[in-house]
Amino acid sequence: QVHLVESGGGLVQPGGSLRLSCVASVHIFRIYSMGWYRQAPGKERELVASIDYDGSTNYADSVKGRFTISRHNAKSTVYMQMNSLKPEDTAVYYCNLLDRSWNWGQGTQVNVSS
Repeated sequence: QVHLVESGGGLVQPGGSLRLSCVASVHIFRIYSMGWYRQAPGKERELVASIDYDGSTNYADSVKGRFTISRHNAKSTVYMQMNSLKPEDTAVYYCNLLDRSWNWGQGTQVNVSS
């Protein structure tokens, strides 16, 4: 059973930056296409960024140009650099496969507020 551990969230002012990390308890991480998701209060969990096994990336329109997803296969880790944060980015952030088939981790809370 794969375990996912997200970290890096916090409280930041609008316009600020955060870097999220997600470590997966797998040995051969490079074969998996991964996504970062977020869930705001009262809303459904949504995919905001993805990175395929070959390194190609995709972003939701709401974060395009501000967020950057990357990966370090030897560390079984996926990152998301978040710049120019907005209050509407406030949510709990999670990582998972694109088919969401791994058990969800605890997530990391991001609060964007002045």
